[in-house]
Amino acid sequence: MIINATIDYFLYFGIAVISVGLIGGVYRIYKGPTPADRLMALDTIGINIISITALTGMILRTSAFLTVILLVGILAFIGTVAFAKFIERGVVLERKRNH
Repeated sequence: MIINATIDYFLYFGIAVISVGLIGGVYRIYKGPTPADRLMALDTIGINIISITALTGMILRTSAFLTVILLVGILAFIGTVAFAKFIERGVVLERKRNH
């Protein structure tokens, strides 16, 4: 079927383009001048991993990767929030001390 081959071609092309973005995010984490730049790159990497996983599931014609996509999304969100809190306050977990 010519239609399936064309769709697969575009899915592979999408994975290649997103992989270039993933490499750009890794470079920004390494080179980023500020912690905020590194935070945005970390969030971008999480989104790129989700996208590559979704496209891989489409190529393999399975829905088995939906749980993986959800898990990576949750972990990326928690990591972004924790890192942003660390940038803002200097600590991730605050402890109340009773004197």
